[in-house]
Amino acid sequence: MLALIRIILMTTALVIICIFSCLYCLLRPFHPNNVYITAKVLGKVTKIFGLDVEVRVPDSVRKISPAVYICNHQNSYDIFTAANAVLPNTVSVGKKSLKWIPFFGQMYWLTGNILIDRKNTNKAMNTIALTAKKIREKNLSVWLFPEGTRSNGKGILSFKTGAFRTAMQANVPVIPICVSNMHNKVDLNRWDNGKIIIEYMEPISLEGITKDNIRIVANSTRDKMIAQFERLNKEAEQ
Repeated sequence: MLALIRIILMTTALVIICIFSCLYCLLRPFHPNNVYITAKVLGKVTKIFGLDVEVRVPDSVRKISPAVYICNHQNSYDIFTAANAVLPNTVSVGKKSLKWIPFFGQMYWLTGNILIDRKNTNKAMNTIALTAKKIREKNLSVWLFPEGTRSNGKGILSFKTGAFRTAMQANVPVIPICVSNMHNKVDLNRWDNGKIIIEYMEPISLEGITKDNIRIVANSTRDKMIAQFERLNKEAEQ
């Protein structure tokens, strides 16, 4: 019964948030802070399914803008958990097909997020250049999931290099964001589902990096995030 009530509440909350966000965005479409404002409200939904979310942002990160943020992608709950960590002037990059999802898709588009066609390699490459241009010209930060898909309990998957290429073209740092384990964390029939820790890691400069060694940087960053992921998991379970 508790699970059913939670599902109804989450669905209702998501629809209401999406509708009001769309209406709000019509007054100032694609404003750089639309995503930040909407994310703050979406993040509150974690209370419905019994999660306590702690976000850690070091001063060294707050002083840097714009940047390319990269975060581990675990499951469908990320839309609510990761939303708590979104900083001002940040947009995300998602699949073009998202815009067809009722309510959510329209909200995702109107808030100013960037939509890409993953099935078309040429368009995807053009999106990297376009995203880098927006970062430079609009002083925007971009949130990306470098794994490209949900890990669903498989840890942190291999990284694609698109986020790093975008940062390199925009001449901004990459800032990793690590979210502690969400796999099998939420039991909708349990009142308290524990704690999730989201931590911004130290910025990674791509100055002097070339296209030839961007893969090395991506792999090194993933290794650092895996180590941080394991540390956060232990702390969150205490």
